Amino acid sequence: MLIWVASFPRSGNTFLRIVLNRRYGVPTSVVYDYDGVADRVGGELIGYVDRPAALAAAEPHFVKTHGPRDESVDPADHAICLVRDGRDALVSWARMLTEKDPASFPTVLRQLIEDTGARSSGSWGANVLSWLQPPAPHRAMLSYAELIADPAAAVDRVMAVVAPALRPDEDAAIPTFDELRQVDAGFFRRGTVGSHRDEFPPDLHELFWSRPDNRAAMELLGAFPTS
Repeated sequence: MLIWVASFPRSGNTFLRIVLNRRYGVPTSVVYDYDGVADRVGGELIGYVDRPAALAAAEPHFVKTHGPRDESVDPADHAICLVRDGRDALVSWARMLTEKDPASFPTVLRQLIEDTGARSSGSWGANVLSWLQPPAPHRAMLSYAELIADPAAAVDRVMAVVAPALRPDEDAAIPTFDELRQVDAGFFRRGTVGSHRDEFPPDLHELFWSRPDNRAAMELLGAFPTS
């Protein structure tokens, strides 16, 4: 049984994979041919495993994707839909893409906001809406805020939906963000909610809200332009 671990880039997917691996002993593969994250921070840390040739086995197999839900996703597939405030996710992604050229951050951030499908993830709003609409009982939404506030409880809640037969290791240690920064401070950058407030240029903030898909997704998540 395939279970998607789905999110827009820089929404906490790697941390979620770490928690799944530590607390449930669940390895994850990726939908892509190459897992750049595993290569950067270490496959053992995140519980990386090669994607099997066939995913029709009865046991659950967790696969990470940053892509939108489309015709390649079976409507019956279970999924953990991890969502983060789009402004925080976009800022974090732009920072990572401009690690070697920080001055290009505003340009890259604008490009990410304006993305209409050129990248495999698509735009933030369209990506999020594809996984959350229409709602389905076998797809569990998990917010980044909930995940970082109490990782064990957050993951237990969604696992009860997508893989109820699996049981957690109550004694498993989950690394803190301070510990993860010691592994790679550039990748595990801030680990906070609301990072856009001191990083998002005002003109690009307006551009973010001008996109109907972003506005619809933010309203679905309960966030509004004044937040």
